[in-house]
Amino acid sequence: MKRILAVLLICVLTFTGCASGNKNSDAISKYGSDTLKVYNWGEYVGEDVIRNFEKQFGVKVIYELFDSNEMMYTKIQTGDSYDILVPSDYMIERLIQEDRLSKIDKSLIPNLSNLAEGVKNLPYDTNNDYSVPYFWGSVGIVYNHNNVSKEVVEEQGFNILKNTDYKGKLYMYDSERDSFMVAFKALAYSMNTENQDEINKAYEWLKELNDTMEPVYVTDEVIDNMANGAKDLAVVYSGDAAYILSENEDMSFYMPSEGTNIWSDAMVIPSNAPNPKLAHEFINYILSYEASLDNSSTVGYASSNKQVLEEMSSEGGDYYENEAYLPRVGYEKDEVFKHNEILKQKLTELWIKVKASK
Repeated sequence: MKRILAVLLICVLTFTGCASGNKNSDAISKYGSDTLKVYNWGEYVGEDVIRNFEKQFGVKVIYELFDSNEMMYTKIQTGDSYDILVPSDYMIERLIQEDRLSKIDKSLIPNLSNLAEGVKNLPYDTNNDYSVPYFWGSVGIVYNHNNVSKEVVEEQGFNILKNTDYKGKLYMYDSERDSFMVAFKALAYSMNTENQDEINKAYEWLKELNDTMEPVYVTDEVIDNMANGAKDLAVVYSGDAAYILSENEDMSFYMPSEGTNIWSDAMVIPSNAPNPKLAHEFINYILSYEASLDNSSTVGYASSNKQVLEEMSSEGGDYYENEAYLPRVGYEKDEVFKHNEILKQKLTELWIKVKASK
């Protein structure tokens, strides 16, 4: 009896191996490869998304992580090749300008019809010819409503970050791009301004904040720290804010009336991608309801899939009545970052001076 079971087990393993081999062969026949190489942000994918894609299409995914657009750009500039990148808006604009991306073959992505209206045709790629949205959101203020009144936040907007009533109780992003955006908006300037006088005034605004408010400059640690109530105020990306609010009922979120940054991260196919056909299949898969739901429920950022976006924010959804989950759409003072290397260099130099001042 044991011998019969052993033979049966060998047969099962043999046929399973053959089936897997046949599936891989099918993938090679259909796409030209059974391996997809993806470069994405850290902690930015659903628990089962990659595994399910591999299983469904009989392929292997090599999944690598970056922690900034600039890190990603340096990697591809040195010649590394990927099938899928997930950069942010301004970086996509740069990659298009430098002819580093392939045009999307929309006939291969029927799930484009699933996209939410607010994330389509944004200024960096007005017809979504080169990019397909992955996540999107805004930047706002998370505040402890027991210690900071809603009325004061709404009245002062980003200028509340300089209100000395909250000295020593403030987190700021350690990012020249995000911090200068806050200053520009607080001063009623465009966050893409090239006006030197406006840049100087924004620098003085941030320098005064640094010198008077004792801010703590943070990156991802702001998420757990605010969820634990460590400070009363913080500048936070909306997806991280949604998590903070879901973990700590004392926290609220506000997008200032003077406008803010509406950002999006999108999937693109580099011009040197080894497997563009399989890349298109992956993009189409990510836009499916199942993958989009897994992504958004796991990560907490706003989905680009309209059905998932509505479901997550509706009654019974993970982020029902969570004021940070849904991005603001159509507000005239909100902006998207533009690619401008000269401005970025200026802001980088000034940001170093801001943090060095006391």
